[in-house]
Amino acid sequence: MTTDSYKTYLERAFEDGLAEIRGEGKIECIHYKAANHSERWADPEEKVRAEFWSELIYKYEYQPECIGLEVRVERRTPDDKADLVIYANDERKDRYFVFECKRADISDAEFSQAIEQACGNRASLGAKYCGVIAGLTRRLLRFDKFPAGERDRNVLPDIPVRYGKPPDWRFYKNLNGKDLAAVPREELRSAIRKCHQTLWEGGRRSPIAAFGEFCKIIFIKHRDEKDPNRENGKPYAFQRRSEESAGELAARIYKLYAAEQELEPDVFTDKINIGPAILAQCVEHLEGISLDRTELDTKGVAFEEFMGSFFKGDFGQYFTPRELIAFAVEVLDPKRKDFVLDPACGSGGFLLYALDHVRREADRRFPERCTDTKQHTDHFIYWHDFAEKNLFGIEINEELARVAKMNMIIHDDGHTNIVGHDALDFLDRIESKKETLKRDKFDLILTNPPFGSVVKRTEKSEGYLEQFELRKYLGKSTTGSEPDESAKGESDAKRGAKAVKDRSSIKTEILFLERVHSFLKPGTGRTAIVLPDGILTNSSLQGVRNWLLEHFQLLAVVSLPQFAFAHYDAGVKATLVFLRRLRESEQVSDDTPIFMALADNIGYDATGRKTFFVTVEKEEPGKEKVELQRSDLFDYRVTYEWSTTNPKKPDWSERHREIIPDTGLVAQYRAFKKDPTSFFV
Repeated sequence: MTTDSYKTYLERAFEDGLAEIRGEGKIECIHYKAANHSERWADPEEKVRAEFWSELIYKYEYQPECIGLEVRVERRTPDDKADLVIYANDERKDRYFVFECKRADISDAEFSQAIEQACGNRASLGAKYCGVIAGLTRRLLRFDKFPAGERDRNVLPDIPVRYGKPPDWRFYKNLNGKDLAAVPREELRSAIRKCHQTLWEGGRRSPIAAFGEFCKIIFIKHRDEKDPNRENGKPYAFQRRSEESAGELAARIYKLYAAEQELEPDVFTDKINIGPAILAQCVEHLEGISLDRTELDTKGVAFEEFMGSFFKGDFGQYFTPRELIAFAVEVLDPKRKDFVLDPACGSGGFLLYALDHVRREADRRFPERCTDTKQHTDHFIYWHDFAEKNLFGIEINEELARVAKMNMIIHDDGHTNIVGHDALDFLDRIESKKETLKRDKFDLILTNPPFGSVVKRTEKSEGYLEQFELRKYLGKSTTGSEPDESAKGESDAKRGAKAVKDRSSIKTEILFLERVHSFLKPGTGRTAIVLPDGILTNSSLQGVRNWLLEHFQLLAVVSLPQFAFAHYDAGVKATLVFLRRLRESEQVSDDTPIFMALADNIGYDATGRKTFFVTVEKEEPGKEKVELQRSDLFDYRVTYEWSTTNPKKPDWSERHREIIPDTGLVAQYRAFKKDPTSFFV
């Protein structure tokens, strides 16, 4: 049995006999005893109302007898009713507070309509206050000293306790019953989705511009929660104060952002480009969530799913499917002392999975951290030092670099090592941006460089292409504009510099190979890199392959299906290649074994539908389920909890996902490294 501190308000109401569920199936209903009122329990809005009704009783101390449901409003329409009404006393004559309760996922337009409905009901019923409750998003308005038409300056941050004085703020640091709380994944997803829809403004902003502004807001929210100068009992800044206009709130948020910009000018370089009304709505969606207290798994899954859907379509080129990232990380097996880089980091997926890999190692090393204070500290230091000091990313697109920084912040930092710059620029310029981004520095590089685009000499500064040795190994046909001329490509490679003069452009994926080589430690540095199959198969690129084998040991080649990137509108046939940088003058014997594999089932198909082979390991109906999900790459163990967030369609909601070590091709590669002979028949 859960303790009282972990029961929901509604669970307490059921236990205390204030409400009960009657009937089954289609006739199942909830009965509110004091009001002698029943409603269909399958109604999506009824669960919202029931939970809020019980919150009024247990948190705000209103007697059940003083709360009315479906209260008739005398208007032109005789059937118009208010969802919830708090009466001034148990005689139920004078009305004190009027509420409308809506689904958590309603749109901004629907929320605005609900506000007008609540205000109209309040005016007709003669109450002082009214409000709309839609999941975590709430808006309360006071009319005891404001005119009936006011909708901005009359904001009330919270419901008065037992008819008391209206509070100035809603959330206070470490104040019992008034602090920010962790939230379930579904509620976090809903809040994130609503926030992005608000910022999108029905298409006035591009999705990626809206996401960029969202990152700034999350940044402020995160920093406000972790402000070390805020004393216990003091209010958080990321919330709307009593009688504070949207303009006044926005001015305060802008000021908070500017202060953080001064502390870390490289994180966000431009101002917040959101008007006061839109910003106030975003604060409304997020103010009740504690990002700091919400479990890392919950935050990770919610944000990853959100970004996964966001990066499809026009932005698919920037997103690497997570199954491929997880596989590459498992094969390279990063350790906490390794320096890890992604020179084309996009939203930061490779870096986050490397961090998760090290965090799981910390979980194994410190299994008693929840009860042992020293183990808890050692566990945190083990992975957090890695996040803060060993993970690095470079991203040429500033907006995407911002997304990566935000992603790192959500996963407890490392964001200051994300650099918005061209990874193919001169190395001294990159180092000037971040002094730790040195050549010969990194133990591991995990990356999916951009395919197909061409670097043209005319668009770059003098000497830009000339810094790359690989240009001497290329025929003209590798620039992307000439037909395949295999023989000419090979002869050009042999002639060297003379052929180089004619070359005015080179494909980015070719240049990235050399840049990866520059950043890796000689002799020990390893990389997992996604390459288009053309680099491995086109006869005109034999020179590139010659260079590759002169500078790297080829460890493994895993061919991916044609559709591997199709779900993200990038249909290029690609392969995951694993390499080790050679030491100066080191040579690899021609008969050195290379692990080669073909992955057919990679966990999803061309439409994005999951294709794992699923086995249910454990299931408690209506509570918890554990699945084993198998693919050619590796196996997952996934834990689900039963979710009724969408009452029309309750379903299993993912709570935790972990890779089972040494499964699939990961296990085969481990076995191959120990003894490759059995792989060759």
